Amino acid sequence: MNVFGIGLPEMALIMVIALLVFGPKKLPEIGRSLGKAIRGFQEASKEFENEFKREAQQIEESVKMNAQLESTVQGKELATKLAETTSATTTEKS
Repeated sequence: MNVFGIGLPEMALIMVIALLVFGPKKLPEIGRSLGKAIRGFQEASKEFENEFKREAQQIEESVKMNAQLESTVQGKELATKLAETTSATTTEKS
């Protein structure tokens, strides 16, 4: 078992030192506080990740919309040029 690069013997040594420093009554309270802090960090991390994904999706949708708009505008310009060419050709033939 290797958590944060710390093996089982090192983890046991840290627990014994913490027990000696803080005492058996204070240790559960410290563990709860540490657990709450880690949980809060995980929630903030997930929130950040979700916000990042949402922004990326909005940017992607915006890019797609701009591409569709550009193709529509190009299509209209092409239709206008074609109409002008057809009109000019018809006028020349008359």
